[in-house]
Amino acid sequence: MNITWAILMMALGSVGVQNVQTDADVASVLQSAANTAIVSNQNGTTEAPESSSGTGTTAGTATPAPSALPGATAAADGAPMADPQPDAPKVKGVYVTAYSAGGSRMDTLLNLIDQTELNAMVIDIKDDAGYITYKTDNAELQQMGKPQPFIRDIGKLMERLKKHEVYPIARIVVFKDSVLAKKHPELSFVKSDGSVWHNKGGDSFVNPYNENVWKYNVEIAKEAVKLGFKEVQFDYVRFPEGFEKRADSLKYTKVAGKSRVQIVSDFVKYAKQELNPLGVRVSVDIFGYAASVPAAEGIGQDFVKISKNVDVISPMVYPSHYSTGWFDVKDPDKNPYATIKGSMVDTHKKLNPLGSYKPVIRPWIQDFTASWLGGGHYIKYGKQQVEDQIRALKEQNVDEFLLWNASNRYTSGVDYEK
Repeated sequence: MNITWAILMMALGSVGVQNVQTDADVASVLQSAANTAIVSNQNGTTEAPESSSGTGTTAGTATPAPSALPGATAAADGAPMADPQPDAPKVKGVYVTAYSAGGSRMDTLLNLIDQTELNAMVIDIKDDAGYITYKTDNAELQQMGKPQPFIRDIGKLMERLKKHEVYPIARIVVFKDSVLAKKHPELSFVKSDGSVWHNKGGDSFVNPYNENVWKYNVEIAKEAVKLGFKEVQFDYVRFPEGFEKRADSLKYTKVAGKSRVQIVSDFVKYAKQELNPLGVRVSVDIFGYAASVPAAEGIGQDFVKISKNVDVISPMVYPSHYSTGWFDVKDPDKNPYATIKGSMVDTHKKLNPLGSYKPVIRPWIQDFTASWLGGGHYIKYGKQQVEDQIRALKEQNVDEFLLWNASNRYTSGVDYEK
């Protein structure tokens, strides 16, 4: 079993394929596991955000914690916040790009909802590049970001969702934001030559330490609530892959005494505190295998710390994400039932100690074929494979899930009550 190598990668925060060169299977898995966008971009493209910050400092030279930093003076943990959507349905949903939501494919997707047990859509409101995907009149959002009306009439879209009884979830990509980084380099990570850092895919991230980045993303979330979304799902709640390798060579604002894990967890807590009174749920996407390994210090993600401060946690447990040997399976992608079952066993073990703080577990599962894994390591996904994943979830007392397919072309004829 190659779990030792996977644990090492998580400990280093090196989950991108560019950092994995010694094991072909692990490289293939981590390439797709790095984030939902990598999986979503089955066409080979990736996107990332850039950010700006008002006071850039050399990495490693921490600045005092600003008194205005959201969450900096938060009271000690008390009782968990009440679920702001106590009457929410058992969510069984699909991912919908802004292009699909604003285009002709939406007819097909709504028909899928009408004819099956599916009842929810996760729609890009701020996408993987950092674009706000609809026309907004909010001057602050216009100044900070860059609205692109892929969804031409957001009001009409919300009316359609209500008519078809769709539970609407707004997806907001947080710290991966090339748009913000390019407009405001001071909010991002800057190289010694003054240019904004980007990864090998050309993607930039904004600085999780920066309070303006926090406020900007939560402001988008608040507007989503006004539009009628019942839940806000934050994605890319982390530093870039392998950040610890470049942390000391980049210029960016830091906060004294705050580790990367702590600052990411603080953002989630802040978002929850701001949004809970508005009656909207907060959910976060996280690497599925984070439930099986120690915290990823490099990228600042701790499965338990994040889960404690959300209403819903959505681990990305696509079988194609796991390398040879995980859960005693030679090729996890070829055995979706065993892979999903193993991932849920680990997830419960990790979260059960949270007690009343334990969030709803709503995994992302696979409805695409991972041909990039190479011959002999993958199978074509269809009705049986999707149902096998759902069956494994149900047997582990997990009755909510989200289906991922980058092109939003979902398998027909699936029994979602399997």
